[in-house]
Amino acid sequence: MSAEIICVGTELLLGDILNTNAQFLAQQLANLGIPHYYQTVVGDNPARIKHVIQVALERNSSTQDNSTQVLIFTGGLGPTPDDLTHETLADFFGVPLTEHQEIIEDITRKYAARGRKMSPSNRKQALLPKGAAILPNPGGTAPGILWQPRSGVAVLTFPGVPSEMQRMWQETAVPYLKSLGYGQEIIYSQTLKFWGVAEAALAEKAAAFLNLPNPTVAPYASQGEVKLRVSAKATSLEAAKQIIAPVARQLQEIGDLNYFGSDEETLASAVGKLLTAAGETLSVAESCTGGGLGQMLTDIPGSSRYFWGGVISYDNAVKISVLGVNPDDLSQFGAVSAIVAEQMAAGVRSRLGTTWGLSITGIAGPDGGTATKPVGLVYTGLAGADGKVQSFENHFGTGRDRALIRHVSACTALDRLRRLLKG
Repeated sequence: MSAEIICVGTELLLGDILNTNAQFLAQQLANLGIPHYYQTVVGDNPARIKHVIQVALERNSSTQDNSTQVLIFTGGLGPTPDDLTHETLADFFGVPLTEHQEIIEDITRKYAARGRKMSPSNRKQALLPKGAAILPNPGGTAPGILWQPRSGVAVLTFPGVPSEMQRMWQETAVPYLKSLGYGQEIIYSQTLKFWGVAEAALAEKAAAFLNLPNPTVAPYASQGEVKLRVSAKATSLEAAKQIIAPVARQLQEIGDLNYFGSDEETLASAVGKLLTAAGETLSVAESCTGGGLGQMLTDIPGSSRYFWGGVISYDNAVKISVLGVNPDDLSQFGAVSAIVAEQMAAGVRSRLGTTWGLSITGIAGPDGGTATKPVGLVYTGLAGADGKVQSFENHFGTGRDRALIRHVSACTALDRLRRLLKG
């Protein structure tokens, strides 16, 4: 069996709505051990929906095993004229629509419970392809279907409302798929995270692992972070974890200090664990990141144990009066300089009385860059209890937008401290 997710809705194509349904279904299919190789978004247009169905079926017929193809639809089950999923499916497979009185009665009861009367247009939601079983919708008026219109094809439909779709999936679709003999295996993934190494460089180091059959290893990158996703197929979660464990250990060793955590771990949480283990504290001074570094740290529950606070020092007057930056150095070297970054770190550490002081100053753009100090030039300062103060120069490039430069700056600052704490 393999599955294909087809999300219907012009609003998805226009970007008006974030398609969280596809993400949820992809994760659920992995939990059932059902592979899926394609996701499609299509507008509310019968011809295009039919084309998508045809392409999906042709993809399955081209495989050698002729396994069952499960087409999972979300959206297009409402009462309005542009809700076309069920009638288009019926037309494609050459069957009529039949009205289900029990659906009309269910919708009527739901409206009555809200003190309202069912609209005549809701009768459309009771029209399902002949031969399809009802997939009940406890939370809404749009039922789905469980249908095998031909040999080797199963169709499941859900409304586009995420809360309704998720409940219908868990309560009816999962037991249905398991009754067909699926869900005997699961696909489990662990994501290893790295900072300070390029995706291509890490992929080269991990090349020997990228063609493994089980577990599989795949690299990808996002906002400066590089990841290796290790996925295993097994009869249980514990068995999958045992398959992944030795490969994950070897990949962590390959990554060395660039590896900082797995799955939900972040650079901020990794730093927090190290500070907690050492019984040390941190304060921050930010210029170009405008509080982003502090937000990353305080996103971690319990961070008050080690993070004491920070100073957002956009104006030079704040750098001077609050952080104790030398005005002569500001005049000579500018706010974006190594010496100012060092004084900001030392100043916030002294003022707040923490073990460590961490600072960021730079040019996030899109304006403000010069030939000698271009957009993307960022300095990080780090001051420790031993009195040592150091700075790091970073060039994040003019091709990145302001938000990304700020994000990468904050992450890089955390990574500098993480590496030092790890020794």
